[in-house]
Amino acid sequence: MLLALGLMGVHGLGSIWRWFAVDVVWSILGGLAIGGVLGALIGKLVLYLRTRHQEAVGLDELPALGLIAIAFGVAQLSMTSGVLAVFTAGLALQRVKAHSKTDTPLSRAAKVTMTLGAECEKEIATHVQHVGTYMMDAVLSFNGQLERLAELVVVMVAGAMLSYTYFPERAIWFLLLLFFVARPLSVRFGLLGATTVSRDQRILISWFGIRGVGSIFYLMYAINHGLPAPLANELIAITLTTVAASILIHGISVTPLMALYAKRKTRSSQ
Repeated sequence: MLLALGLMGVHGLGSIWRWFAVDVVWSILGGLAIGGVLGALIGKLVLYLRTRHQEAVGLDELPALGLIAIAFGVAQLSMTSGVLAVFTAGLALQRVKAHSKTDTPLSRAAKVTMTLGAECEKEIATHVQHVGTYMMDAVLSFNGQLERLAELVVVMVAGAMLSYTYFPERAIWFLLLLFFVARPLSVRFGLLGATTVSRDQRILISWFGIRGVGSIFYLMYAINHGLPAPLANELIAITLTTVAASILIHGISVTPLMALYAKRKTRSSQ
C-alpha cells in the first residue's frame, strides 16, 4: 500500500532500501513480534489471576477487545502492521491455552455445571484444569458474535453510502478481473502444495471471499495518507461497487453452491 502511494507521489518513500527495511521488513516482523508478545502476556496474566487469586472472572469479552485495541495501538505507534499484530495476538492467546500443561477439555458435567449459577461458573473458570479452555471458549464465542455484528455494520454502511456515490464504468472490468482472474490466481498460488484441499474446495475458495472489510480499511488508509480528491472519489465508487456486488452475487450463490458441494462430497464418499 505504501509503495503504491509513494509511486503516486502522495507518500514519501525515501530510498528504495528505506522502504524495504521500514515499510516491509520492520512492518511485518515488528507487527508479528508485538502481537505475539502482547497476546502471550495478556493470556498468561489472565490465567494467573484466575488460578492463583480467583480474579479477572467474567466479562471474557473485555480481554479480547482490550487485546485488539492494545495490539493495534502499539503497532501503529511503532510504525508496524496493526493487522498482523492483532492477528498474531489472537494466535498467541490461543497458544497460551494449548501450552497449559494442566488444561484439559471441559467435560459434559463441567459444561452443565457452568449453567447452574454464577458461583459454579466461577469455580469452573478458576479451576486449574479448565481455566484455559473456559477462557478460550468464551473468547471464541464472543469473536463469532463480533464477526457477525461487524459484517452487518459493513453491509449497512456500504448500502447507505451507495446512494451518495456513482457507478464508474471501469468498475465492470475491475469486477471481472477480480472475480475471474485475480482471486482464482491468488488462491491457486496460495494453495500450492496443499494436498488436502480438493478440486471442489479450491473452486469454492476461489469464488467466495471476504465481503469488503479489508477493502474499506485500506481505502480509508490511502485517503488518510493524502490521496488526491478526484482519485479518492473514484476509488470510493469502485470499492463500494465491488463490496455491493460481492454481497449480492456471493450472497445469492452461496446456498446453491454449498448444497451442490455437499451432494458431490456425499456421492464421492459412497
